[in-house]
Amino acid sequence: MGQGIAMPAALAALGGSLLAWWAGGQGGTWLLPLVLMMAGLSVGVWRPRALVWLLLGGSVAFSIQQEWVRRLPVGLSGQDIAVHAKVTAVQQQSGVQRLRLSIERCTAPAHLPRCDQLNSVRVSAYDHEHEYVVGERWQMTLRLRPPYGFINPNTFDYEQWLWREGIHATGYIRPDPAPQRLTHASPRLRQLASDFLAQLPLEARTQRWLAALTLGDSEKLNQDDWALLNATGTTHLVVISGLHVGLVASFVLLLGRYAARVVSPTNWRLRTWPWWLAGAAAVGYAVLAGLAPPAMRAMIMTLLGLWVLSGRHAPGPWQAWWLALALVLIVDPLALWRPGLWLSFMAVGWLIIIWQGRSRPRGVKGWCWALLRSQLLLAPLMAAAVLFAFGRVAPTAPLINLVAVPWVSSVMVPTALLGWLLSPLPFVGLVPWWVFEQALAVFHQLLVVAVEAAPLWQPPAHLAYPLAGSLVLLSLCWGLPAVPRWLRVGAAVLLVTIPWWPREQAIPPGQLHVTVYDVGQGQLIELRSANFRLLYDTGPRFRSGFMPLQSLWPPGQDFDQVMVSHADTDHAGGVDALLADHQVAQWWAPAGESLSIPSQRCEQGQRWQRDGITYRILWPPSGENTLSSNDRSCVLAVYAGEHSLLITGDVGNQVERQLLPQLNGNVSVLVAGHHGSGTSSGVQFVRETQPHHVVFSAGRDNAFRHPADDVVRRFRQQHSCLWNTAQDGALKFTLIPQQPVTFQPLRALAGGHKRC
Repeated sequence: MGQGIAMPAALAALGGSLLAWWAGGQGGTWLLPLVLMMAGLSVGVWRPRALVWLLLGGSVAFSIQQEWVRRLPVGLSGQDIAVHAKVTAVQQQSGVQRLRLSIERCTAPAHLPRCDQLNSVRVSAYDHEHEYVVGERWQMTLRLRPPYGFINPNTFDYEQWLWREGIHATGYIRPDPAPQRLTHASPRLRQLASDFLAQLPLEARTQRWLAALTLGDSEKLNQDDWALLNATGTTHLVVISGLHVGLVASFVLLLGRYAARVVSPTNWRLRTWPWWLAGAAAVGYAVLAGLAPPAMRAMIMTLLGLWVLSGRHAPGPWQAWWLALALVLIVDPLALWRPGLWLSFMAVGWLIIIWQGRSRPRGVKGWCWALLRSQLLLAPLMAAAVLFAFGRVAPTAPLINLVAVPWVSSVMVPTALLGWLLSPLPFVGLVPWWVFEQALAVFHQLLVVAVEAAPLWQPPAHLAYPLAGSLVLLSLCWGLPAVPRWLRVGAAVLLVTIPWWPREQAIPPGQLHVTVYDVGQGQLIELRSANFRLLYDTGPRFRSGFMPLQSLWPPGQDFDQVMVSHADTDHAGGVDALLADHQVAQWWAPAGESLSIPSQRCEQGQRWQRDGITYRILWPPSGENTLSSNDRSCVLAVYAGEHSLLITGDVGNQVERQLLPQLNGNVSVLVAGHHGSGTSSGVQFVRETQPHHVVFSAGRDNAFRHPADDVVRRFRQQHSCLWNTAQDGALKFTLIPQQPVTFQPLRALAGGHKRC
């Protein structure tokens, strides 16, 4: 096979995927067919043979384009639709069942858009009356919304994750009318194996890890397991990947070649059936693991690796690399947006480079040295890739993987698989799994010690790219041949000195940096000056138990003050997350609110100054009061030079009128009361404050329809610039004396950022 076939195939698939993404992102479903038609005409005239690659790219582009078409129409957001669906995945989480459904029939109300194209959705089931099993078919009513996510600085992009997983809507199952099971699930080998594991006298942790390592059921791992793996850079060891599929194929190949040597000792090297047997084992193992994208990718790369090693009309390593990339993108076009694709192909490509032209290692000493060299040269490059993709670094990952990779591949995976082979024999099959349990205990303790010694590090934004670049440079200098020694030493010195580089420029005194986070139907605002950090409210806590605050910063943050406006869950829902993961010097809350923390009362007239910024509490009045929870909200006014920021919590119109005598002139930025509800932002209050900028902290397609139309009209009549976290994502702005206030919305708008 010539490289002129493998590389163009991969590039055609890449080009088609990117073209479809761009066309769909521009909202032009007509644009892709037009571009492909024009390209086809030009290529057909210019170079007919290239038409094959155009057709390949077009087929991939068409698959991607269908992902845009299948997304839930905006007109059906928040509406009830009746579906017939098949359960394809179930995850138990905090008493809530997370379901992945394949929609077979969808019926929307007559006056709304059709949902015939809807294919895959992710929903929550809050009722405890029904137990859902993979493979069952149900008739149910869903309330869905398009696959959106929160947009906050330096956080996990949930919307992008939904896209690359092929999920076209999210929502929940309506309890009325009650769901009805149409058909029961037919027995599946993977489910039977999972049920068999659950009945064994093994620790719960052992059962979880056996399911993840041997069945590809990584959803069995709990949040603590994932946190430990992420913090040590060992996540790749428990996801069905090239390591596991390769081990299975290698083990079967080894057995097959020994059998061939016994059966035909004179020409056993020429026998092809051991290679075919190893390939069949790789395919069978990937299918048993559910043929999820990582397993499918590992299967393709393992099959091509076996082809290369067999030496029978086989492609070279780089030919196989390009061919594997093309096949993965053809089979699963969405893999282009999965970081795992690029991490795995980058790792394999770099291993090809560092071992190309070198002889195969021999003996135990040779293989140990090969493993050590590979890991040391691979670790910096993979750390840089993870830093680019996720914005974090596991400091102990290189050292941990030196021990963890051979431990998992040589002890844990073989004993886990051997247990399955011997499982039909009573009691005998438990022996390998007991050994696995002990090995897992050692592995788990190693990870715990590593995390305690050097926890997961999220470098400051100004250091992230220099650090990633220096890691790449270190890998290149030490992995490529003929690089001068002084350059290798210089790359290592550069990497070591980066943590001592000048820190990010401090905020000058008198300036206030404000971030209104996108937390859905709730409120969380961060105020930072040179030496002071304050949170106003902590965001919501949802029925599933998820708190958006958990995803905003790495653990260990320090806050000087946290002011909880009142105890409603959309404002105080993240208190538990703050207590668990961060340090707070002082809490504020109004009298009469029941919170899980001791706090100082916020009362009218309190005032303090930090870094040239003045903070005033305008409400509630001192002493006991009979106000409602909303109307006793802490109202905070902040002044930086001539600029002012006013945050009113959920107080209503009557309280707003009582605030007016305390306000000095117009307001620069107002965070609209009660998320833009019609009970707040009264006519007199809006007219007299005349805010230059107004921020609505509201959830997208929220059930309360915040902000209210009347409220929006009042602010527009005062020529206020309106912002909404539901559409703009998190909003960042700075109050600088003698300079206008400018906003930075994190969500890119179709028409560009608003200018006011």
